[in-house]
Amino acid sequence: MLRREAEMHPVLKAFVCGSISGTCSTLLFQPLDLLKTRLQTLQPAVNGSSRAGMVALLFRVVRTESLLGLWKGVSPSFARCIPGVGIYFSTLYVMKQKFLVDRSPTALESVLLGVTARAVSGVCMLPVTVVKTRYESGKFGYGSVYGALKNIYQTEGVRGMFSGLTATLLRDAPFSGIYLMFYTQTKNLTPQDELDPVLMPLLNFGCGVFAGILASLATQPADVIKTHMQLSPQKYRRTSQAIAFIYKDFGLAGFFRGGVPRALRRTLMAAMAWTVYEQMMEKMGLKS
Repeated sequence: MLRREAEMHPVLKAFVCGSISGTCSTLLFQPLDLLKTRLQTLQPAVNGSSRAGMVALLFRVVRTESLLGLWKGVSPSFARCIPGVGIYFSTLYVMKQKFLVDRSPTALESVLLGVTARAVSGVCMLPVTVVKTRYESGKFGYGSVYGALKNIYQTEGVRGMFSGLTATLLRDAPFSGIYLMFYTQTKNLTPQDELDPVLMPLLNFGCGVFAGILASLATQPADVIKTHMQLSPQKYRRTSQAIAFIYKDFGLAGFFRGGVPRALRRTLMAAMAWTVYEQMMEKMGLKS
């Protein structure tokens, strides 16, 4: 096993580490993603006074769809995150090895690294992201990820499979750029050389949580727009149409619907993914 590991190309090692970290975090935090999607797509009451909170929605899903209903959409989440996180981390590793030899990135370099790596991963995995969003909404009766992709392609064409591309990139690329900037800069401020190695995973996780909260808040409006566009691609042909609809029906607050479960999920998921990734890369003798 160790010999086979030693023979693996470093980029493949980074891909494997990223994929494993993505698997762990996706399985744990899928319920938060489902609640976020449901909150963003709830229709307002006629008088505009009805508001559903995250906890009330949680109990409603458990009551009507069972506890396992919280993991609806986990199959497309796996299909997206396992290769998607692997692509993200391996792209990041390649760029660091090419442009940043034996030094930490500056704040601006961290933003550019995160944006580029996430854009590559996001474009590659967007069709599966569309399927995941539709699964979680509870409005589509797809039997499998493959069946869903086939149905979307047959009924909506390539445009349907890549619906919400602009909003997805506006959400994911800035999130990763902002996240990586705060994550690396926060770690640089900590005395890592004086810290007990046993506590390093805790430090990584803490830096990840801090970075995730700030990045989630900055990109929440783009996430709401993306969700609406992927659920109703015929209704919203352009990003500007989705923005106008959300503002008209929900006001400015509508762009932050589902913000709590998304912030919790993205923050914890990213923190866990980076913690697992860095620990595994260290075990494989590579600098993350």
